[in-house]
Amino acid sequence: MEPYREFTALGWFLIVLGLIFVALPYVARVVPNVERLPWFILWVYRRDGFYFVTSPLLIIISLVSIVMNIFGRSR
Repeated sequence: MEPYREFTALGWFLIVLGLIFVALPYVARVVPNVERLPWFILWVYRRDGFYFVTSPLLIIISLVSIVMNIFGRSR
């Protein structure tokens, strides 16, 4: 279990980060200044009471991680 300590820490970090991003639509409803964050950190879409909040940076990091995992297994 010792060699996987870094992966465990990274996994916990990503879980907490994911929970934060799940909570962001609710935070965006309450705090209107959230939209002032840079677009690559947080992107908010509002239309007729519908809120969609995502992070392009998180999506890019996830895609890079998936690609690295796929090509890492092919060896």
